[in-house]
Amino acid sequence: MHLARSDSTPRRRRGAELRAALLDAAWDELMAHGYAGLTFAAVAERAGTSRPVVNRHWAAKDLLVRDAIRRASADFALTDPDTGSLRDDTIALLEQLNGAFTAFAAAMTAQLAAYFEETGTTPAELRASLVEARWALIESVAHRAAARGEIDGTKLTPRITRLPFDLLRHQVLMELEPVPSEDIREIVDTIYLPLIT
Repeated sequence: MHLARSDSTPRRRRGAELRAALLDAAWDELMAHGYAGLTFAAVAERAGTSRPVVNRHWAAKDLLVRDAIRRASADFALTDPDTGSLRDDTIALLEQLNGAFTAFAAAMTAQLAAYFEETGTTPAELRASLVEARWALIESVAHRAAARGEIDGTKLTPRITRLPFDLLRHQVLMELEPVPSEDIREIVDTIYLPLIT
């Protein structure tokens, strides 16, 4: 004879659902307490599970945090604007990234200082592990403009291709708020395009 489960009995999560809940809890703990204050026990409590469950998925805190940042970063996927103009494509991509950079600015500074110290890594190394797909799209937009003859493709060094996005990120990190649209247009019109046309 099987007893019916009460609606108040928590449903056991497994696989991808459990992992997602743990990563979301880790991100929330990171935002609330920073890397130094994040513990497996607090993540487990926030996710409604036990510490051994967290330990089964991640052997160390830095690995959990890296995966939590990667999951949160995935919420900010870029879409290709493909307007037919490098200027308009670049502005559209910068506008999309503006919110993402703002959301991550705090995490990449105070909350993660202890992470970088413990792992001996840098913000650039963490960023590189998170944004490969985004950079591929950004580069394809610039190379598409060169193929149209809109810009001089020989001037598209990796540094120049990244320049408008690096300037956006820098301003967000300095001011901890989204970059105004007029500033985005100034970056594109007075700095980026003159370098490649």
